[in-house]
Amino acid sequence: MPDVLVEYQSEIWVSIGETFVMVGFAILAALLVGLPIGTFLFLCRKGQLLENQFVFSSLNLIVNLIRSFPFLLLVIFMVPFTRFVMGTAIGTVAATLPMMIIAMAHYSRLVEQSLLDVPKGVMEAAVSMGASIKDIIFKFLYVEARSALVLSMTTSTISFISYSTIMGVVGGGGIGDFAIRYGYQQFRTDLMIYVIIIILVFVQFIQYAGITLARKIDKR
Repeated sequence: MPDVLVEYQSEIWVSIGETFVMVGFAILAALLVGLPIGTFLFLCRKGQLLENQFVFSSLNLIVNLIRSFPFLLLVIFMVPFTRFVMGTAIGTVAATLPMMIIAMAHYSRLVEQSLLDVPKGVMEAAVSMGASIKDIIFKFLYVEARSALVLSMTTSTISFISYSTIMGVVGGGGIGDFAIRYGYQQFRTDLMIYVIIIILVFVQFIQYAGITLARKIDKR
């Protein structure tokens, strides 16, 4: 192990832990909130089971606004709200809130796109069998789109890692912030390069794991 990594070993592990916390909460928010929102967007579209133009347009506008908002500005804009909800706007725990907000919007759009790729025949077959909305969602839509949903989560997770590097502006920490503060700002180019390599390894592992899982569960 290079001497510079040994020197900053404890700080690097702390930073990796902070990244895991932020990305972990983002993934949780994406699954618990983003998945239902994306599903609801799909079902409320014109010609779908729960067609409702007002609901669809409202949700679609909110998702688009959040996704189009530059993330750094979103973090700063949310400072008062973050302080109100979390009790503070500084630190890793507080940084999870903006991460969760962008995660919901990011993954919900990918979920909607994944469900749009489900053949119409699947929905028609489910309706003809008298399946309930709940059964259509969990036994038909999610089953048919499971591979695409996994790939979408893989893409989202990699984006969450990228977003986490920005959280240093509110003291969120993370491995990306470490590279900026200890590497770039202190002119330790070697340290910055090593940390970038660590980030790339994480990203490649997530990409490989996601693709492998998607292929394994794709029965088409």
